[in-house]
Amino acid sequence: MPPSPSPLDAAPLFFLIGETAVGKTALALEVAERAGAEIVSLDAMLVYRGMDVGTAKPTAADRARVAHHALDLVDPPVSYDAPAYLADAGRALAAIHARGRRALFVGGTAFYLRALVHGLFAGPDPDPALRAALVARARAEGGAALHAELAAVDPRAAARIHPHDEKRLVRALEVLAQTGRPISAWQREWGWDGGEAAGRPRTIVGIFRDPRTLEARIRGRTRAMLERGWVEEARAIRDGVGFGPTSIQALGYREVLALADGAASQAETEERIVRRTRQLARRQRTAFRSFAGTRWVDLDAPDAAGRALAALGW
Repeated sequence: MPPSPSPLDAAPLFFLIGETAVGKTALALEVAERAGAEIVSLDAMLVYRGMDVGTAKPTAADRARVAHHALDLVDPPVSYDAPAYLADAGRALAAIHARGRRALFVGGTAFYLRALVHGLFAGPDPDPALRAALVARARAEGGAALHAELAAVDPRAAARIHPHDEKRLVRALEVLAQTGRPISAWQREWGWDGGEAAGRPRTIVGIFRDPRTLEARIRGRTRAMLERGWVEEARAIRDGVGFGPTSIQALGYREVLALADGAASQAETEERIVRRTRQLARRQRTAFRSFAGTRWVDLDAPDAAGRALAALGW
């Protein structure tokens, strides 16, 4: 049966998406201020308290300018997931609309975008023993081995799941083992894998920059984040509440912990994070292209905020 009714079904949804480091935060603030909107984060890692520097979380000053939602919801040990996000996003959206304000979803997590537009395929209940066995295999054999196994039986799902995304790899293989059908087949039947005609009414605006400009921004941002205390932030979390299996997947945290432990130099750490950020941006670019009807705005063009507002229909 289809997903239960949600506040997300009440009105068209509006999105501002883009690759990591492209400049979403600054543009979203200007767009939201000019439109009288509030921002709902569309980022899987901004939900974690204390992970501020390494996730480029909007600052206190940013939040004073425009109200933000879906930030700082749980501590790093908690395994926050897409169903929890949909519930929190739905509550935020209902509150924003009750105040007579517009809501703008801003971020780069394509999986959350797809879940908002199409809902989630619930799937069979988790099998604890099967899941534990798959997790143990992932830790022993590496994510690449499980990803290759998934690609052999479900190439559509494998194309969307990164080899380091242990959680989604395990879930895809779990569903296959439990039902005998690939998870992508279930998702297509559910409507989650639909095209432009499927899913909730929405307007998606994507922003982009020249690749050379984006490369320079990635390098500059990585260096600035390290200078602002990323290493100290990661060490404090590890030595305090600790990371969980989801939060530790946040880009760069493993690398800065290696730097903190003396296992890598500053230069090596910076280069590894830049390389991983570049790879993430490429994956995001590919994922965003699958959302038909997206209206693209060049962030380097004059009055990019005005162009984004026009593309949103605001």
